[in-house]
Amino acid sequence: MNNKNVYMPGPSNVRENVRQARSIKTTNPDVDVDFVEFYKSTCDKMAKIINTKNDVYILSGEGILGLEAACASLTEKNDRVLVIDNGVFGKGFEDFVTMYGGEAVLFSKSYKKAIDVEELERFLEKDHDFKYATIVHCDTPTGVLNDLSKICPLLKKYNILTVVDSVAAMVGEKLLVDDWQIDMVLGGSQKAISAQPGLSIVSVSEDAKNSMKNRKSKIIGFYCNLTIWEDYYEQKYFPYTMPISDIISLDRALENILEEGTENTIKRHERIAKATREALKEYGGELFLNSGYSNTVTALVIPENIGALNLTKYIREKYNTIIGTSLGEYVDKLLRIGHMGENAKLDKIIYILDILDNSLKDLGFQGNGSLVSLFNKYYK
Repeated sequence: MNNKNVYMPGPSNVRENVRQARSIKTTNPDVDVDFVEFYKSTCDKMAKIINTKNDVYILSGEGILGLEAACASLTEKNDRVLVIDNGVFGKGFEDFVTMYGGEAVLFSKSYKKAIDVEELERFLEKDHDFKYATIVHCDTPTGVLNDLSKICPLLKKYNILTVVDSVAAMVGEKLLVDDWQIDMVLGGSQKAISAQPGLSIVSVSEDAKNSMKNRKSKIIGFYCNLTIWEDYYEQKYFPYTMPISDIISLDRALENILEEGTENTIKRHERIAKATREALKEYGGELFLNSGYSNTVTALVIPENIGALNLTKYIREKYNTIIGTSLGEYVDKLLRIGHMGENAKLDKIIYILDILDNSLKDLGFQGNGSLVSLFNKYYK
């Protein structure tokens, strides 16, 4: 199991120093106040990377926990919530909203392109009675990227709180939480941050805090209740036992990003993503998206006579390498190249493109030239 090569759009590969950090001897996170300081410093590093002065919390649970916690903490019965839907996870917010008694109103658009901000504005001019809106930064199953710099200020113009799933984009894409007026941004440790799975990252604005405080009804549940974190630092006490080894590991991953420089990390992702897309197109491949390409995921349409599931099975069996298809209706249609975090490195992308090239040709697809050579041509 440990010998497989993995190239997925999350969980991504983990650097050796991050793995080693997870093995460090630990203290008792429930009673050692020094760990509270360490936890807070890790949250502050995350805040610096995503450009916010808002409180940042690290929750014990994979990225989906952050999405549910945001909806659980904000939603009251019959609250109208705008669910901006141009991807599988975008639509998925509907389930969390209705689960906690809210009324989800979908703004559903093509899954092949980014949200048209002018179209959204025309919609809001007619109907803007929403407590909050949800939007996915990069929707992982298709890799579509939405322009938060325009969408979130537009929503705030109508006094709508903004909840952003940036799990698959955070660190690989520019993210200016305060400048873009994002009330809650949600991330995960296992994507472009390149730490192990198991942690959610949540930033919470004062507007979001006030909304939670001024609820008429109590928040349902405990684990997804974000108000339990509000005074943890002053009280030097966590609401539950923290996964200390995971947090030490995450801290090391964040240090890696800060040492490289956040802007340099984003540029690295951008260079590799652009070269990958251009190489695939010249090779004869069909990209799923028409617009809204992300730095972290590229979705490639696989011909029906080959099939995405058959292709990944072939790659796994011949090359001992795991690469992902998509979700839902796209599970046998799309191959997803997750050039995020440690995967967005030259040695990793060249390795997977070479395997993909050979495998497609073995299965009957005649590409134009070599994928690796084409990638090198566009890598500038």
